[in-house]
Amino acid sequence: MTSILQISDTHLSPRTMLFRQNLALLGDWAAAARPDLIVVTGDLSLDGADRDADLDFAAGLLRALPAPLLVLPGNHDVGSDPRTMPAQPVDAARLARFRSLAGEDMWRRDLPGWRLVGLNTEIIGTGLAEEAAQAGFVAEAAAGIGDRRLAVFLHTPAFTTAPEDPAFDYWSVAPEARAALRPLLEHPGLRLVASGHLHLHHRFARGAVCYAWAPPVSFLCEPEMQPGLPGDRLPGALLHRLGEDAAETALVAPAGLAHHWLEDVRPETYPR
Repeated sequence: MTSILQISDTHLSPRTMLFRQNLALLGDWAAAARPDLIVVTGDLSLDGADRDADLDFAAGLLRALPAPLLVLPGNHDVGSDPRTMPAQPVDAARLARFRSLAGEDMWRRDLPGWRLVGLNTEIIGTGLAEEAAQAGFVAEAAAGIGDRRLAVFLHTPAFTTAPEDPAFDYWSVAPEARAALRPLLEHPGLRLVASGHLHLHHRFARGAVCYAWAPPVSFLCEPEMQPGLPGDRLPGALLHRLGEDAAETALVAPAGLAHHWLEDVRPETYPR
């Protein structure tokens, strides 16, 4: 059985010590548990969209974790849809910087009995050339799976309520662009969709598929910022165990993790 530790939303920067101890505690847990793979589902950095030093620093700390590593970009690493992040729209230069400093922004890995696919959600709905290239990548990744099971990793969830929900906000992929994900999200072999971004721990099932929202390593969002979103507000990570026909997902929350609320740490993170 393959084990994958999913870490998300570390928000690291050389300009602050915030969140490093939480990452260190999860690193100690990983050193003892020895997962086969670590996947970081975005927002590695505090402000990598504008600061090379933040992204480079975050990637360096994450590479020191005690298992093979795969990462995906989040909105704070590369920017996002200009409708939700007008001051930091995702663009070719930001994407190139991520690839240079952190690694691939989309990937496919085949493991015994499983195919893992990681996607860049921040380009979905933008009309960038990279979005069209990813649509082709999605189609190729969905082909030839055979009798493998499929796990998809994202930063921003494809949806927070239901795939057909027409509402668009900061917390999910633009609804008019979700069709590009259908070759994977409607694949009969799909068993796990694991995402970050929401700073919430929540799991639900749709048929045979487990949808898992990873808790943050960094800070928690006040409830009034996320009206209607379900989930637990606590720091940690997720451990996915890939079995023959399903993924078992468990919360990882070592003792001593600090509970940072965004408004308490805002002066050091995202001052208004």
